[in-house]
Amino acid sequence: MAHTLKIFIIGLIGAVTLSCAQEQRKLINGVSYVAARNPTDNSEVKHVLDVNANFAAVMPFGFIRSLDTPTIIHNTERQWFGETRAGATQYIKVLKENGIKVMVKPQIWIWRGEFTGFMKMKTEADWKTLEDSYRSFILEYAQMAAETGAEIFCIGTELEQFIVNRPDFWNGLIKEIKAIYSGKLTYAANWDEYKRVPFWNQLDYVGVDAYFPISESKTPTVEEAKAGWQRWKEELASVSAAAGRPILFTEYGYRSTDFSGKEPWDSDHTKTTVNLDAQTNTTQALFESVWSESWFAGGFIWKWFTFDERIKGTEDSQFTPQNKPVEKIIQLQYAKQ
Repeated sequence: MAHTLKIFIIGLIGAVTLSCAQEQRKLINGVSYVAARNPTDNSEVKHVLDVNANFAAVMPFGFIRSLDTPTIIHNTERQWFGETRAGATQYIKVLKENGIKVMVKPQIWIWRGEFTGFMKMKTEADWKTLEDSYRSFILEYAQMAAETGAEIFCIGTELEQFIVNRPDFWNGLIKEIKAIYSGKLTYAANWDEYKRVPFWNQLDYVGVDAYFPISESKTPTVEEAKAGWQRWKEELASVSAAAGRPILFTEYGYRSTDFSGKEPWDSDHTKTTVNLDAQTNTTQALFESVWSESWFAGGFIWKWFTFDERIKGTEDSQFTPQNKPVEKIIQLQYAKQ
């Protein structure tokens, strides 16, 4: 009788442990909810629910004139509604009313779309000005994230040279954010930057904008794209283990154009050739490669527009999956948990 009871208790403990593990492994199946001119509403969020997403990244913006300009302009009347504090707050309210959790992901846009990772000041005075300006920008949205109950806050997006040159600033900024916001924290590092970010142990997720090159082919097959993921999977697992944090794809996705797996970060609008199979195959390969890995926390597809009905999917060569065959691939994957 005692032996039977012991077996029962061990089995019960095992079942509870497994249940907890499964609960902890509930992945972030997210969309990057693009800031628009107008407020959002339930009809727009319905499309997010239809694809079985459980998270959305809300992305207010700050603007800088050039790579060496130290002042960030943000939360002004000249910006689109969704790029401002009031707009992001409204988006979060509607998303959460529909059961969608939120990551607040403030981003910087440099005039003419120059890469934020190259942003670097020329003088100590300009670095100080940038620090003060960025602090104002990011703490405003940390406060908003706290007020709206956002589940995750992203402290920056693709700012490699800023981090390399001013590590003390970032250590202090993280402490300031934590004094305001008590939810989960991440940083959205570019795919070729994340290995060198020095403060992962101060955050909850290793955030990666996952535009890893995986294929040289015009239309990669699923198997070819999966083979291209192998070295990156090993690298991601290693960084996750060293940091003691799970990997979160703060952005992921592929364009519906030729050679979509060659330089997945390329958003050149002059490339207008549509290749829906390339987008579908690379996305399927990503799901099959990483979504079941123990070190993986989930990700946010790039990118999801509020005006779903206006997107002519079969004529669009850009990233959005909306009204394209890949949308069904995402819907099926996100439905698995």
